[in-house]
Amino acid sequence: MPSFTLRRPRVAAAIAAALAATATGLLLLPSGEARPAAASDQQLLAQQLQKARLATAKYAFDLDRAQADGYKILTPNMPDMGFHFVNPAISGDFDVTKPPILVYVKKGGKVQLGALEWVFGSTPATPPLPGATYGSFPAACHYDDGSFIPAASQDLCAPTNPDTGSAFFFWHPQLVTLHVWLWYPNPDGLYNSTNAFVHPFTRHGDLFAGGAGSMAGMADMPGMSHG
Repeated sequence: MPSFTLRRPRVAAAIAAALAATATGLLLLPSGEARPAAASDQQLLAQQLQKARLATAKYAFDLDRAQADGYKILTPNMPDMGFHFVNPAISGDFDVTKPPILVYVKKGGKVQLGALEWVFGSTPATPPLPGATYGSFPAACHYDDGSFIPAASQDLCAPTNPDTGSAFFFWHPQLVTLHVWLWYPNPDGLYNSTNAFVHPFTRHGDLFAGGAGSMAGMADMPGMSHG
């Protein structure tokens, strides 16, 4: 298994990868291919990513800071993504400096911010970032320990998770998702929901605080897709 080291040069590499498309005049597609980008697209994406980088740098290696600012565990260790943390206080129109979800990769007692995520009730008519592509997440009941159970409506949510005993947190309908891998390079593109580079650290489906959180069949859940 590859070693997992949390060094600041990795952050620089991640930022360089995220910004490389703008510097070369290309936008990365989900397949990893590239297409020419208009100058205005390059400039806008570079400006937006710089703002997002500055706003979230304080969270890059400091999950405690993110939690102090209101981010709460949302999912188990999702395959090829990581642990998602949501800030319920962030809502409203898209703001690149205020991602409602942070995706962390964990190895042992160390964590590193990998992606920023926004969610929408439907696919935006105008992409919030140039070249944006989307995934989806099914309607689900979420619980305080990060576990979740797909459910078509909130009245199907148990007050506690029958498998883990954790208290109900909230329910959401099916969502359109936008991942931005600003802090960890992604071979499949800036916006791809999953990232093969984090696979060695995300394949178990464990709960963040410890304990089993089976993700068996997650890829086959109705409404789950990876842009």
